[in-house]
Amino acid sequence: MITQHPIERESFEIIRAELAEHSLTEAQVNVAVRVIHATADFDFLHLLRFSPGAVEAGLAALRRGCTVVTDVHMTESGISGSMLAKLGGQKVCVIDAPEIHAAAEQAGVTRSTLAMRANAARLEGGIAAIGNAPTALLEVIRLVREAGLRPALIVGMPVGFVSAVESKEELQTLNVPYITAVGRKGGSPVAAATLNALLRMAIV
Repeated sequence: MITQHPIERESFEIIRAELAEHSLTEAQVNVAVRVIHATADFDFLHLLRFSPGAVEAGLAALRRGCTVVTDVHMTESGISGSMLAKLGGQKVCVIDAPEIHAAAEQAGVTRSTLAMRANAARLEGGIAAIGNAPTALLEVIRLVREAGLRPALIVGMPVGFVSAVESKEELQTLNVPYITAVGRKGGSPVAAATLNALLRMAIV
């Protein structure tokens, strides 16, 4: 059982009291509330999209002790390593690895693209948590379509004005479990909050 600090508990009570009408399941609400807690943005209640069975697929993968592959260190650092460890899992981010930097320069692609490609084996049956780079999400989508990669769950939350919207729209065409947020909003705190919500449900 995970204990909550009184201030955190009060914050969650306030958020739930102020939620507008919605059609989310209780498990999906748990994700939405933690995202709202991380961003103070109630828009996410209506921006979040869950493929059928996405939460359940994520919980099953976490309980198996899967690897969570992130696009950037900010996403990685926001995910609870202690909760992952309790389930036998780990989080991985290789965007700063020297070989990734050199290969990206040589190939003329982003480091986040090559970081996802380099982690394809870990992504098989694992979870992709993308909170910053649309190119990372697009690479995971490419690996699913062209290489037959099957992550247990893709948390696709890139933020911004260039390819963020489009990458999340592409994600929603895949026959792979996903959680995303439509539009320009997203970010590492959103991706990390989504994982932390799943981790709390997986441990309880």
